[in-house]
Amino acid sequence: MVKIGVIGSGSWATAMIKMLTDNQQEKEINWWVRKEEDIAYIQQYHHNPTYLSAVEIKLDHIRMTDRAIDVIQESDVIILNTPAAYLEDALVGLSAVNFKDKLIVSAIKGIIPSSKLIIGEYLSKTFGVDLSNVVVVGGPCHAEEVSLEKLSYLTFAAQNTANAAIVAQFFQTHYIKTVVSNDLLGVEYGAVLKNIYALACGICHGLGYGDNFQAVLISNAIREMEYFVNCIDPKPREINQSAYLGDLLVTSYSQYSRNRTFGNMIGKGYSVKSAQLEMNMVAEGFFASDCIQEIILNHQLDMPICNMVYSILYKNHSAANSVKLLSDKLT
Repeated sequence: MVKIGVIGSGSWATAMIKMLTDNQQEKEINWWVRKEEDIAYIQQYHHNPTYLSAVEIKLDHIRMTDRAIDVIQESDVIILNTPAAYLEDALVGLSAVNFKDKLIVSAIKGIIPSSKLIIGEYLSKTFGVDLSNVVVVGGPCHAEEVSLEKLSYLTFAAQNTANAAIVAQFFQTHYIKTVVSNDLLGVEYGAVLKNIYALACGICHGLGYGDNFQAVLISNAIREMEYFVNCIDPKPREINQSAYLGDLLVTSYSQYSRNRTFGNMIGKGYSVKSAQLEMNMVAEGFFASDCIQEIILNHQLDMPICNMVYSILYKNHSAANSVKLLSDKLT
């Protein structure tokens, strides 16, 4: 029986636990939950006390622990599902030997802030994980709609598509359809960038810009995303597929988008600190903006939307003036 380990207990991790337990493939699940009190609550009430609390968690084939090393050692497939900024803390004390011969799945749509590396590159450089053993999960798929069993699609991308297909089979349910892709870096970078663009949409909404402008902004954003991923990893890809354009659209427009919500608060005049304090969840686009900016500078890329978001979040530039300047560059 395949043993699957899940590292993380937030809303997206909880949604993945639901998908895995609703799926009919036989499996055992090892689940790292950071707080002992949360483990006790879930065991007693079959619900996550903090995230997606309406979801009933089926515990028949789940073993929970607050020790990440136990989950990784005892699992064949490891699903990493924490905010990117917290992954290093979750994996502290682990070494390359712990990841040997494991299939590693990244459900993290972010960049490690300290190293400015996407998750696959971080795993390769830190733990010696072969990129052929890495699978990246892409959307469009909000955890809240998974909890409601609304039909959704997941893309599983890997250099070795056979590995992507192996992982995909464990997530197929009556409300989840899966797609397999060979564009590991494109899907991962696309998932990072769409959070920054959702922030931009939120900022513009907070400033009072309407749907007409938002449509222009997003159509420019998808072209900017294509330009970026083709510069970083040149290969044939269709940017209008769901993993790129679809994920961008849902993150930019959806009421569930934490990045759009964060941006909306900034557009309405919140400081970055006050917006972070008010939100209960991490907006990955905030950390991603700083990381992507370094890549933009290193490769001398022309990325006006990303540049605008960075200038507002990290250089304290006026949101109103920054969007006005951007509007003259959009087509």
